[in-house]
Amino acid sequence: MELVCNQVLLDRGTWKLHADACFTEGRHLVTGPVGCGKTTLALVLSGCEKPGKGRVHKPGVRSVLLSLQFPEYQVTGSTPREEICSWQILPEQVLKECGLAGRQDDDIESLSQGELKTLHLACVLSRNDDVLILDEPFSTLDPYGKGWVCDRISQRNTGITLVMTHEQSFFPRVDHIWDMAAGNITYVGRVPECLPRWMHAPAALRGLLEQGIIPSNISREDLRGAACRTRA
Repeated sequence: MELVCNQVLLDRGTWKLHADACFTEGRHLVTGPVGCGKTTLALVLSGCEKPGKGRVHKPGVRSVLLSLQFPEYQVTGSTPREEICSWQILPEQVLKECGLAGRQDDDIESLSQGELKTLHLACVLSRNDDVLILDEPFSTLDPYGKGWVCDRISQRNTGITLVMTHEQSFFPRVDHIWDMAAGNITYVGRVPECLPRWMHAPAALRGLLEQGIIPSNISREDLRGAACRTRA
């Protein structure tokens, strides 16, 4: 199973997306600043937008699910129960997981942005699509919500998972890291060997690397564990 960008070019006049990349099974982190092209790449990879040149190949892939940054444009149910059932998922566990137990029949518009985002991601992460593309999954979430999403992504051990984000404090455990800048995507490598080459590494990780310490992965737990070993 692969998701392959073969010399993809999307021209928007003063800005261009260039992508020549192969995403294999596992968890991939695509990092870069706002406006570097992460969302555009997500749209191209999912088939929602067609490149002007090049092609996206999906050998062995039967299903692709794209989760965009703003859940209010993707939610279709009028209540949390209706929304969960629209994903063909039993509502009880999802409601409990996203802190909405007892609110299954509330007006969906009464939810805060963080609650709506958590509900949407709980539904998305309950599925088993071959390819899951998460565009800015941490936006609008508080630290607890970000930690929960990281844990859920870290538990996804089948198919291809792409996490596109400019987040600098919360990360799931991943297998591969990619950098994006000015519409160009670059493969950094496999974790943990690639960490010293990661252009958008967070400050906490850079501090460890400056001491010659390479953690086993990039979650907060992994970074704390590595930091504790240095103080022991």
